[in-house]
Amino acid sequence: MSKRVSRLDDAARAGWLYYVAGNTQDQIATKLGVSRQSAQRLVSLARSEGLVRVQIDHPIANCLELSDALRERFGLKFVDVVPTDPGSDSTITGVAEAASAEMERWLKREEPVLIAVGTGRTLKAAVELLPRMDCRHHRVVSLTGNIAPDGSAAYYNVVFTMSDSVNVRSFPMPLPVIATSRSEREMLHAQAMIKPTLALAARADVTFVGIGDFTEDAPLYVDGFITSAELAALRSAGAAGEIVGWSFDSDGKMIQGITNERVASSPIPPRETSLVIAAAKGHRKFPGISGALRGNLINGLITDEETAEHLLKTA
Repeated sequence: MSKRVSRLDDAARAGWLYYVAGNTQDQIATKLGVSRQSAQRLVSLARSEGLVRVQIDHPIANCLELSDALRERFGLKFVDVVPTDPGSDSTITGVAEAASAEMERWLKREEPVLIAVGTGRTLKAAVELLPRMDCRHHRVVSLTGNIAPDGSAAYYNVVFTMSDSVNVRSFPMPLPVIATSRSEREMLHAQAMIKPTLALAARADVTFVGIGDFTEDAPLYVDGFITSAELAALRSAGAAGEIVGWSFDSDGKMIQGITNERVASSPIPPRETSLVIAAAKGHRKFPGISGALRGNLINGLITDEETAEHLLKTA
């Protein structure tokens, strides 16, 4: 995404918030995470570029309306809906760019923030889009282990990828994603170098996660973290989706036993104190996204128009 397109997107958001939703420039600044002066310039840009008429003349207008509907329906604190490309079968395009933009907004904040991150294809693509930044006053902590089943570094771990471009203090989780037993997980979590990282994750100001599915080529299975027998058992138990390895059903309730008793990841940060944003879209993830919303596992969502419309239709 070019800087001009990104700037026009921000201007369209500001224009919609000002002219359609009736927000003040102070409110727009807060919602977009920018200064009041920047919010004023964005509103002016929306007007000068011809994005503002009776309605916003920009593809993102429908997205903003869907965002508002999702926010109201599910009581979310943050929603970003991106346009759906009917000619693409990618599960990350659009959503990864939007997640990257939101990460960048947090990283640009002057006050120190603690960011927790999950793992997966969407988040890895998002952090790869981040520009080089000096953010030494922020901290980034991984929610999940970074060790693959064969002992190598997990390919889709986000903290290491982020460190390639962003100068930020990072806290990886030197653990397997799923331990071999419940007792092994408890032993690992009791280690002196692990306990502070788990405690840090629980205090995150904002959290970015992906949502995995349980189709026949589920990421947990394809990447070797669970066996085919465990995948079958989880599906039989009603697993609809997973967040950093934690499997849950269509109501957002955690699956009892099976792999959940061995997940070495940090618990999802409390939604009362952390903005937990999931970045996910697509048919195969409909059940997982819906379950995460129903169970209040997340209070923020980045998705596309098609997924947003499905969520609203089936709510």
